[in-house]
Amino acid sequence: MPLIIISLLVGLVLSITIAVTLGSVDIKPATVWKIALSQIPGMGQWIPVDWSKGEETIIWDIRFPRVLLGAIVGAGLSVVGVAIQSLVRNSLADPYILGVSSGASVGATLVILFGAFSMFGQFALSLGAFAGALLSILLIFSLSRIGGQNSTVRLLMSGIAISAILSAVTSLIIFSAPNEHGIRSVLFWMSGSLAGGKWEYLTIPTLVVLICLFVLMAQYRSLNAMLMGEESAGTLGVNTVQFRKQLLMITALLTGVIVAISGAIGFVGLMMPHIVRVVVGSDHRRVLPVSALFGAIFLIWADSIARLAFAPEELPIGIITALCGGPFFIWLMLRNSYSFGGSGR
Repeated sequence: MPLIIISLLVGLVLSITIAVTLGSVDIKPATVWKIALSQIPGMGQWIPVDWSKGEETIIWDIRFPRVLLGAIVGAGLSVVGVAIQSLVRNSLADPYILGVSSGASVGATLVILFGAFSMFGQFALSLGAFAGALLSILLIFSLSRIGGQNSTVRLLMSGIAISAILSAVTSLIIFSAPNEHGIRSVLFWMSGSLAGGKWEYLTIPTLVVLICLFVLMAQYRSLNAMLMGEESAGTLGVNTVQFRKQLLMITALLTGVIVAISGAIGFVGLMMPHIVRVVVGSDHRRVLPVSALFGAIFLIWADSIARLAFAPEELPIGIITALCGGPFFIWLMLRNSYSFGGSGR
């Protein structure tokens, strides 16, 4: 496990370095870290300046915050994927498929186009997306429990239904919006984009992802117990009602903050936990940190492809993740031998 973590951390640093150098202006990797280190208070005087002002602007103000945002969003989506799959004991669950992202999109679209929650200032977008994500997840669980059952099929059907309704609501909001420029921005944002990555936007998602990751890691025994079912978890001392509420809040908070900053990016939370479980097993003490690192690396490269594939035009990153995630989702459904959490598909 330490070797895996160290390897992934090295891979993350290399991915950040290479991704920052890629673009219309070629910049050497050594220059990237010289510029980065020179921004640290007290370090600038020890680093000889052998780069231009233009290179510093490109690296520090444009590329670096975008790449770091990709790492944060990828890690957050992977962590929330782990949480949702444990919450519902469903190997096919992630925020995008279950409709949580659609709920967050409704809230965020209302903020962008109509100024909802404007009294909260810079927190309005995150709060609107969080409220939408929380509402959608409550609707999905309420609908799936009608009749006293909460099977995988009912949960997926509820997620698909709620996702379709909320997507239609988002389209209706966009159709009724008076601002044409805002509509174009929202449509591009809905497919996922890290183009708005700036240093001032990194603080909130970074703190939320780290706090939620540490909270979940502290509860790894409860997450492991939940894989065996609520009755078994209860016999092991887990307060399943309270723990499910906690997971619901963490899921809504993570999804809302991530969707607010990057739009709805699908399939990352579905793919990364499964890939990680193949490598390290189903123990959440290992799955959570490794999934976060895998997701960070994956989304950095997905964004690099989105930036460069049709340069100077930029693809929404959601297209890249869907091209990877769609076939993976189909393969996962067809793989009869896959066992989630050691029991039941």
